[in-house]
Amino acid sequence: MRSSTFSPDWLKKLSDPYAVLGVSVAADDRRVLKRYHAIAKVLHPDHYLSADPAERDFANGLFARLINPAYEKIKQEKGRAEVMATLRLQARRLLRSSLVPQSEVAQQLMRKPAHEVETFYEQAIAELADAQFCSLERFHPVSQQLSELNLIYLQRKMGDLFVREKRTGLVAASDVKPVAQYIFTPTDQSGSEIDYARRHYDRAQCYIKKEVWGQAVLELRDALKIAPNQAEYHSLLGLAYLRQNMTGMATVHFRQALKLNPTELLALKFAAKLNLQGSSSQLLPTSRKRRSLFGLFRP
Repeated sequence: MRSSTFSPDWLKKLSDPYAVLGVSVAADDRRVLKRYHAIAKVLHPDHYLSADPAERDFANGLFARLINPAYEKIKQEKGRAEVMATLRLQARRLLRSSLVPQSEVAQQLMRKPAHEVETFYEQAIAELADAQFCSLERFHPVSQQLSELNLIYLQRKMGDLFVREKRTGLVAASDVKPVAQYIFTPTDQSGSEIDYARRHYDRAQCYIKKEVWGQAVLELRDALKIAPNQAEYHSLLGLAYLRQNMTGMATVHFRQALKLNPTELLALKFAAKLNLQGSSSQLLPTSRKRRSLFGLFRP
């Protein structure tokens, strides 16, 4: 990380605690706490024992100097009220200055009809939050986009005396319209429930790359609640359980993956290792191209 990291100027650009945590300004205390716990797991020192010293120091500093203070600011009603007053003042100043937002997503929010503002904002926050901690390098630019998005949202809601807290922090899946691509491209952009399942699956992949197995399990279980017949979700969940030495649960999901798709590659690999009934070594991929698909999932 650069030497300027955690300098006063760098920290000043990340003064919005909602943006730092990746939650909506309408998020209630339960949603804020849930997000804080998720980030704490991602940045836990145990996950950086073999990392580059600079990366490990950045992760530790990020949690101590930004994540913890941000949570302390908005975990109680008084703190949230103070932060919201500051953000509303910044939103008014930005409106008077007539500056155009730098991020594409904030520009889109400015152009949305009033009846679409709420839905678009919540969807954009959720998608940005998904990407915020996939890698440490993404934290700063994504958090700045979140901060700008919050200010534009508060501008659009300027006539409202209160920004209503939402118990879930998210809008219903059926009400969501896709946001234009600005971070990554989901597999499906139909706006259907499969979009939400895929987002859980994509987050699980990020956690698995960091070996945060418990959080990966939670994301995959949520994905399967929405799309229970996706073989690849069962297969990846089987891997996450196996890495936690929960062989019984792993076996259940590998078997279900093969039931749904007998050629599911990851499930086939571990089915053979676990000697699952009905698995066949003849189905295992033999080409170099297919073997490369297993590169991330070493036994």
